[in-house]
Amino acid sequence: MRKKSTLLFIVIGLMVTALVTALCLYNLRDANLKSSVKNAQVISNVVKNGLLSHMINGNTEQINTFVDSVASMKNIEELWVIRSDFIRKQYGKDKLRAPKDDIDEDVLRTGKLKYSLDEHFTKTIMRITVPYKATSSNGVDCVSCHNVNYGETLGAVSLKIDISDIKQNGLEIAYLVPLILIITLFVMIQISRRENNYYLDILEQLGKSIKLAISGKFKRVHNYEETRNDKVTNLINDYNTMIVTFKDTSYDIERKLQGFIGQKVNSSNVNPLEKSKDIIKNLSNLYQFKKEIELDNTKDEIYTRLAQVFINQYGVNNFTFLEIDTQKNKMEIVKQIGDVELYCKENIVNDPELCRCARTRNDVVSVDFHQSCPYFKQKDKFHYCIDVEISKNICLIINFVSYSRDELENLKDKISFVKSYINEAAPSIEVKLLMNALQESAFQDALTGLYNRKFLEEHSKKLVPQVKRENISVGVLLLDMDHFKAVNDEYGHDIGDKVLKELARILNETVRESDLIVRYGGEEFVVLLVGVNSEADAISVANKIRQRVRENEIDVYAGNKLKKTVSIGLSMFPQDSNNLDSVIKNADIALYEAKNGGRDRVVRFQESQVSSVDLF
Repeated sequence: MRKKSTLLFIVIGLMVTALVTALCLYNLRDANLKSSVKNAQVISNVVKNGLLSHMINGNTEQINTFVDSVASMKNIEELWVIRSDFIRKQYGKDKLRAPKDDIDEDVLRTGKLKYSLDEHFTKTIMRITVPYKATSSNGVDCVSCHNVNYGETLGAVSLKIDISDIKQNGLEIAYLVPLILIITLFVMIQISRRENNYYLDILEQLGKSIKLAISGKFKRVHNYEETRNDKVTNLINDYNTMIVTFKDTSYDIERKLQGFIGQKVNSSNVNPLEKSKDIIKNLSNLYQFKKEIELDNTKDEIYTRLAQVFINQYGVNNFTFLEIDTQKNKMEIVKQIGDVELYCKENIVNDPELCRCARTRNDVVSVDFHQSCPYFKQKDKFHYCIDVEISKNICLIINFVSYSRDELENLKDKISFVKSYINEAAPSIEVKLLMNALQESAFQDALTGLYNRKFLEEHSKKLVPQVKRENISVGVLLLDMDHFKAVNDEYGHDIGDKVLKELARILNETVRESDLIVRYGGEEFVVLLVGVNSEADAISVANKIRQRVRENEIDVYAGNKLKKTVSIGLSMFPQDSNNLDSVIKNADIALYEAKNGGRDRVVRFQESQVSSVDLF
């Protein structure tokens, strides 16, 4: 900057010097020409007066001698006198006094002085013709001798004058002027350079400080000559005060915003204003997210919305949501996004307590040189697991999988914002879990944990259209514990409850997850074999249940064992009826037949059984 300013100063100085020199040359030339014309007029007057004197004294024969003597003066190259046509007619044609060139003729015609220049590099000649006119002055009246009017041109004096000396003097002055200006310019540069360096140094410091402030680094400006300029010193002090205030304010805002979203405060070189801007933007998006999830009906909708935020806002594309119930020691994958899987699933699915993230309630991240998670063994991938407490017994584990170290580091940079969304979603998810729990409690049998009759009534509204749409069959089993009242009477209701729980356990272990088990009432249970292939398969499942119940031993008091049997009635939907309630009633009829037939058996519903029941 200093070099540029100095160069600019020199260029401006040279331009000023050139301009001043040009003006000087122009003015000198003009002055020299005027001086030369003035000299020519003086010489012309001398010649005119000399001619007049010779004529008055009658010495006309000495005129030429006089003219030659004047022509011999210094710097006069040539001198001659010309007469107008009036005078030449009066005294006769005189070739010596006739005009020599166009300038002479023009001056005689117009009566005005005229000159021309013949300029060369070393010599300049002025060719000038000065007219003299008829006047009356100093006792001499031209009209008395000549037949002319006052003011008419009588003749002229023509000269060729060497004005090189005058030009040379002007050039010397012209050379001296730029030299003086250049010397003055140099002195001014040297004098002002030290003063300019002070201000330039301040400007450079201000420029660097402003650039650093834009990038988030705040630096004070140092004034090494505080006594030099009070105004500059005050300006620098005010600027430094502003920078310090701005720095403290911006970092304070950043710290508070980071604390607000749960982000750890760091001393990175990131511009605090840009970081605060990102935080505010994320907080705004987070607020919108919170308002939306409050209107979602189910937790699945919340998980879907949360997944959309991870994908669209943060570019995270591979992750799994899993809920772990620590009380029931049960794990459920609720949503999986991307082309990766839950690599630790085989290890923790049966024992969720093995999940390091859920057990320690801390983030578990891939690290160098050793495995942070003993069950994540993919060497070409990286993981980041987050634990969020949804309720007292349920925690949400989010397993992120990255394909590269850079992708993992990028996730780490965004993890505070990601967690802020998860933390906002957690209360809404808990509410949905509570609602589900309330709904399940309304549809669940408290003793056995199975669905109750009310659930069957509600679920059948969805199941029947599905079965008809997919053109599948449902085997309806109606089970009843044989001689159950005798158990209560002999062993008490606690043993009776235990018997029912054992039956529920056997049913859960025997049928498929897609099948539906319902405690229909008392010691009666309904099993819906959804999508069963055939009637024979349904009978096979029923016999398997019956066999396992008959073989099962139930501990009672003092080491005594109790064995029970069940009777089962079977009806097929929609083969037996297009109405599910009618099919259940048919199964009840078949159960009645099984009871009458000696119990501990499976009976398939037949139309003939209807009349026997009605008859009974």
